[in-house]
Parts: sequence; C-alpha cells; structure tokens
Amino acid sequence: VTALRAAGIPAAASRDAGGFLCNNVFYALMRMLELERPEAIGGFVHVPLLPEQALETTVASMPLDALVQAVAIVVEAAARAGAT
Repeated sequence: VTALRAAGIPAAASRDAGGFLCNNVFYALMRMLELERPEAIGGFVHVPLLPEQALETTVASMPLDALVQAVAIVVEAAARAGAT
C-alpha cells in the first residue's frame, strides 16, 4: 500500500478478500501454498474496473496503464518482502 501510494496510485489494505468468489480464490491459494510451497508468499489484490467497464459514476475505476503500473509495484514489493 505504501509503495502504491508513493507512486500516486490510490490503495488501501483490507483483511477481507471480498465476496464469495474472491474469498474462495484467496483461501484456496493460501492452502495450496501452505501444502505445496510453504516457502512462497501469496496474497490477493483487488483491482478496480477499467473506466469503460464502470457503468456508474460511483463505481471505482482506473485506466489500464495505472493498473499495469500497480501490478508491477505489487509484484516488486512482494519480491522484496519474500527476500527478507
């Protein structure tokens, strides 16, 4: 979150992966890592819709270039965290 905000990308931490499908993906990933790759780190990142996907003005959206930059920042931060 700190690295994303430093790059000007709005972000917030959450302890909730979201709705049923998102929670299922997160918990399945964490279980798989626990059983098969205990040395690996994992997590779940929600990203907003693209502007053209947001049908309502109240729905969060972000341009594709910003989402690509955000993913790169998250991967880099995770790699740094895993290296310690």
